[in-house]
Amino acid sequence: MNLTKNTRRAAVALTVPILLFTAACGSDDGKGASGGAVVKVEGKAGEKPKITVPKGAKPSDKAVTKTLAEGKGATVKKGDLVRLDFSAQSMKGQNLGSSWTPQPGSKPGGPRTQVVTEVTDQMTQQMLPPKVLSAAAGQKVGSRFEVEGTAKALIGAGLNPQAGIKPEDGLVWVVDVVGAKKVDKKAKAEGEQAEPEDGLPKVTAPDGKAAKIEVPKGEKAPKGLKEQVLIEGKGPEVKAGDGLIAQYTGVKWEDGKKFDSSWDHGGATAFQIGTGQVVQGWDKALVGKHVGDRVEIVIPPKLGYGASPQHELAKNTLVFSVDIVGTV
Repeated sequence: MNLTKNTRRAAVALTVPILLFTAACGSDDGKGASGGAVVKVEGKAGEKPKITVPKGAKPSDKAVTKTLAEGKGATVKKGDLVRLDFSAQSMKGQNLGSSWTPQPGSKPGGPRTQVVTEVTDQMTQQMLPPKVLSAAAGQKVGSRFEVEGTAKALIGAGLNPQAGIKPEDGLVWVVDVVGAKKVDKKAKAEGEQAEPEDGLPKVTAPDGKAAKIEVPKGEKAPKGLKEQVLIEGKGPEVKAGDGLIAQYTGVKWEDGKKFDSSWDHGGATAFQIGTGQVVQGWDKALVGKHVGDRVEIVIPPKLGYGASPQHELAKNTLVFSVDIVGTV
């Protein structure tokens, strides 16, 4: 999905000194172990963890998963959408990324940039290897768990040779399950749809297909952000930091051609909103809306991809129809 400011349909990288892995890597159940957990983790779930590696400790040659604190929320299942905090390092002390590290330009006391993704044993984003992400299945919301082992055990053939990590080096991830939600991939906003305001495109959203967005002929693209709630939902307000579960379609104002849709990738998907993980137009328009809303957004280049001259949509005004079908 081209909403994110980096690669297509990948979460924006959190503060991390290296790109640890580069390709999809296989996974077993993430529970097996040759030896147990060796690192010491201090701190409560919801607080930045302190990771200590005892002198002489050797990592397991298989992935080791350990629940450090059990939450009281719903049990996470494979296929659920989750919002996670994490902190990761090598057993030699090398930082591998953390959602607890403030992002450039973030406001003091504001929401952290967290991982929002689907629980799967496949590569979905670049902060959590599949064996770490899949270990969230079976955990409860509010839990803290760790996954440790050698780089070969956790990442395998996907280990980036430029990362400075050897296959036998020990790695550890400490993960907090902040939220989880089962989602209907075919969900969409329901209700009577308003007519578009003067100068805005017309949106038609058939069941199970990408919305059709008709840009008015001869109308110049607006220079500022434009938005309109086409269907008013009755659900909770969307807050900065939430994982926004959305059904969306985007077209270019200039030619009306679709460049992306959630329907092209299996249906409703999730992104963290209000923390700079998506284009500014989404952050500005969707925080404060409600679950159940259908929102039309017209985003000028400066709030889209204008700051990335090499991006294929850098000069385009973007038009989105977004159905907010949930939050996590």
